[in-house]
Amino acid sequence: MRDIYAYDDLQNDLTGENAPVAPHRVAPSGLRHSIRPRRALVVQPAADEPVKAAPAVHSQVAPYEGRYVPDPSLPRWHELSTIEAGTRKKAGPTALPVVDANRETSSVRAFDLLRTRLRQTTQEHGWTNIAITAPTSGCGTTFTAVNLALSLSRIQGSRTVLMDFNLRQPGIATALDVSTGSTMSDFLGGHIPAGDHMVRVSDTLALGLNAAPDANAAETLQAAATAHTLERMRAALQPELVIYDMPAMLAHDDVSAFLPHLDGVLLVSDGTQTMGRELMECERMLDGQVPLLGVVLNRARANSIPRYG
Repeated sequence: MRDIYAYDDLQNDLTGENAPVAPHRVAPSGLRHSIRPRRALVVQPAADEPVKAAPAVHSQVAPYEGRYVPDPSLPRWHELSTIEAGTRKKAGPTALPVVDANRETSSVRAFDLLRTRLRQTTQEHGWTNIAITAPTSGCGTTFTAVNLALSLSRIQGSRTVLMDFNLRQPGIATALDVSTGSTMSDFLGGHIPAGDHMVRVSDTLALGLNAAPDANAAETLQAAATAHTLERMRAALQPELVIYDMPAMLAHDDVSAFLPHLDGVLLVSDGTQTMGRELMECERMLDGQVPLLGVVLNRARANSIPRYG
C-alpha cells in the first residue's frame, strides 16, 4: 500500500464474544464507524500498520420521490403478518451473532451510536434506501445490517424495513432464527403479493426474507419489475428507512446493478482482511452515483480503538 485515507470523526468499538471472527482467524474484535466523514488526509502507513480507511464526501443525490400512491390492494404496515424472532446466538461455527439482548454492552452501544448518526444524516437529506455492503465477502455485512436494523427498531414510532438482498447467499432469516417460504426473486418479480412475503417482527421492524439463492441475482436487481415492486412496497408501508443487506461489491455486479435505487451506502471493512486498495476501489465505483455515507470497521484490533470511560 502506498496511500490510505485516514479520518478524524466518530469512533466506537464493538468488542466481546458476540463480535464475529472470520473462519480460521483468531483476532481481537471491534467496530468503529464514521457516518459524517470530515476532511480526509493522505498518510504513509508503516508496512505492518493496519489499514484504516474512510470515504471522501460525495455529491448528494436527490431524495427519493415515489411515483406511486398507496395501492389499496397492498397491506399497510399494521396489516402485515407478525412473526416472532428466535433467540439463537452462536448455535454453530457459522451462526451469526445478534447483539441485541443486553442493552448495557459495548456492542449494543456501538450500533446505537451508528443508528443515531445514520438517522440524523438520512433525515437531513430525506433519504430512505440504504445499502450495507463490503469490498469482499465475509466482512460482516449481514451482521451489521441485522444489528443496525434491531437498533433502529428500538425507536418508538419508527418504521424500518430490512431486506435480504444478498440474493446469492441469503442470511437474515438464519440470523434472526425465523423461517420463510418465499423467495425474494419471486417477490421482486411480482409473482408473490407483498402481503404474503413481507412480515413484521415488531411494531417498528418489518422484514423481506429470502428462502433460496438466486443464480441470476444481478439481472433480478436491475429488472424493471424490481423497481416497480419496491416502489409499491414503500408507498404502502411508508418506512422511515429501508436497509438492504447486499453482497460484496467486488465479488459480483449486484450492488452496481442496484445503485440507481439507493440513496446511500454503508461500507463494512474487516480489520483482519480488508485492504486499503479494496476500499478505494469501492469508493471509485460509487463516486458520482451514490453517496458513501461511511465505513464501518469490523473486527478492529482492540489496541487501535480509543476507549472512553
